[in-house]
Amino acid sequence: MSNALLSPSILPYGLPDFAAITTADLLPAFKAGMEEQQAEIQAITSNPEPAGFENTIAALEASGQLLARTVSVFSNAVMSHATEEIQTLEQEVSPLLSAHQDSIYQDSALFERVNSVPEEGLDEEPARLLAEYRRRFIRAGAALDDAGKARMRELNTRLSELGTAFSQRLLADTNDSALELDDEAELDGLAADDIAAAAAAARAAESSAKYLLTLILPTPQPALAKLKNRNVRRRLFEASVQRGFRDNKNSTLAIAAEIAALRAERAALLGYENHAAYAVEDQTAPTTAAVEEMLARLVPPAVRNAGAEAEKLRAAAARDGVEDFQPWDWAYYSEQIRREEYAVDLEALRPWFELERVLHDGVFFAANRLYGITFTERKDLTGYHPDVRVWEVQDEDGTGLGLFLGDYFTRDTKSGGAWMNELVTQSRLLGHQPVVVNNLNISRPADGEPALLTFDEVVTAFHEFGHALHGLFSDVGFPRFAGTAVPRDFVEYPSQVNEMWMLTDEVAANFARHYQTGEPLPAGLLDKVRAASLWGEGFRTTEYLGATLLDWAWHVLPPGQDPVSDPEAFEHKALLDAGIDPALVPPRYRTGYFKHIFPGGYSAGYYSYIWSEVLDADTVQWFTENGGLTRANGQAFRSKLLSRGYAEDPLQSFRNLRGRDADLAPLLERRGLS
Repeated sequence: MSNALLSPSILPYGLPDFAAITTADLLPAFKAGMEEQQAEIQAITSNPEPAGFENTIAALEASGQLLARTVSVFSNAVMSHATEEIQTLEQEVSPLLSAHQDSIYQDSALFERVNSVPEEGLDEEPARLLAEYRRRFIRAGAALDDAGKARMRELNTRLSELGTAFSQRLLADTNDSALELDDEAELDGLAADDIAAAAAAARAAESSAKYLLTLILPTPQPALAKLKNRNVRRRLFEASVQRGFRDNKNSTLAIAAEIAALRAERAALLGYENHAAYAVEDQTAPTTAAVEEMLARLVPPAVRNAGAEAEKLRAAAARDGVEDFQPWDWAYYSEQIRREEYAVDLEALRPWFELERVLHDGVFFAANRLYGITFTERKDLTGYHPDVRVWEVQDEDGTGLGLFLGDYFTRDTKSGGAWMNELVTQSRLLGHQPVVVNNLNISRPADGEPALLTFDEVVTAFHEFGHALHGLFSDVGFPRFAGTAVPRDFVEYPSQVNEMWMLTDEVAANFARHYQTGEPLPAGLLDKVRAASLWGEGFRTTEYLGATLLDWAWHVLPPGQDPVSDPEAFEHKALLDAGIDPALVPPRYRTGYFKHIFPGGYSAGYYSYIWSEVLDADTVQWFTENGGLTRANGQAFRSKLLSRGYAEDPLQSFRNLRGRDADLAPLLERRGLS
């Protein structure tokens, strides 16, 4: 049989032909793609014509299309459907890809040719691309001597191997740590559909238990807010926070420590003080000192607010005879306070948050109101898994923008958390329109039952679709600048803005309807939800800052040291030194399951969520001041910011929209930190 990856897909928008692609196609396609790109690079370096933008930079940007197609399919599978075959292949392919990238960015002849391209006469986007390539060559070690290049290759290969091992062990340990229960009484507090989903999860996992509470990636587990049995809460919490820490074959701690040490060495090789300095140079934050200054400003009020919340929770727990208030009690009693003081029970809202309505009448509806785009489900197109659905997205005038794929349910081959990625990246250079994917991890309902979302899952659906819009609206010349290919501390900004529409009157009235009766949310309830939004903000900000400061501690380690011998003790000390007591508020991610940074691309960059939120909160204020959910506002946000990607300075894109630099005040007010 022919290999479906070796030729461009003929499906609409270049959607990979998943019905024809097999796992066996991937390794041959990888090898052929790397060989093809090496030949293309050789043609660039051997070109007798003087180096110019078109014959060097544009040619380099257009190279490696077969490899790019293969990587997009494979990397999507690693995250979304990591079968045993995919995991085995990942161990083989990851170091090959690392070595291939090094061979390009450490190619002296190519580097010399890139440096020879004249800047004069280039328009803004080509000039930015030339500067971006020069910077990337330097950061990849192109200016090092031969010994330095050799060590850089060794470091990158080892980091690639360690990253694969971390991800695969974490997936295995997350699946293995799911909480098994046999007595339905232990699930008291969960809704009937949650109990049915737990039973279905047990059957799907072929567990000997009757019920299985699977784990999502962060420390907080949704069931902790509902389970009445304190011992079950404790067991679920401990299962969550011990992932990667247990003394078994899936421990990730030594891997994390080695990754941090090797990153520090790589940074020093390139002339940086530490990995954080290396990482921040590539971001919108001007310096590591600026990041540290922001975090130092936020920690004291967040911890103070979390402490005040804890006092209320201890009092509520004491009424139940609980004298030794613990982290596994936090979410449960927080919901009690929310119900008592704000008359809001977020769990009771789930019948109004049915997945189909959230998608069509909420997420898609808001996008239509703002941007005029429409969505047509394409059941004739096949995704990479039976769960995946495909929509064609059309602009207001009926022209096609691209494809949107939704993959909403959890499964044991899927990473935890939620994310967006691209299968096809927009660019005028290659004539490509975008194909983007949103992944969530909603518990699969029992057969025949509707999927009812938690409040947080609805927020996540709007958030991830904000990333999707960033990709779908991309209108740039070069794929390297398309959509979400912006600095890490900017990329979360548009997605965070998109969350705002969930709680607006018009959007909520359209999607928040009871799945059985079609009745809207009771009058006034939305106002109560908004009023209650600050409750728990001390905890949420502190747990986020805990993870941020933990990431930072791992990545300001000086080079030349052996890997940390006791990562758990290192974590504990780092949090205490930063002013956060993990015994009161555990970080949102602990070292053992901090996939964003081990091996993810957020190393020394988890601060980016709150850095982006400064822009987000200011932009929400702009929308509000200018009439909210209008086509004019949507068009301005799309044309001035979402469509621009990295084709211009992202902070300039923000200024073009807002008319000034961002103000911190709206963020402080939103989080109750004023």
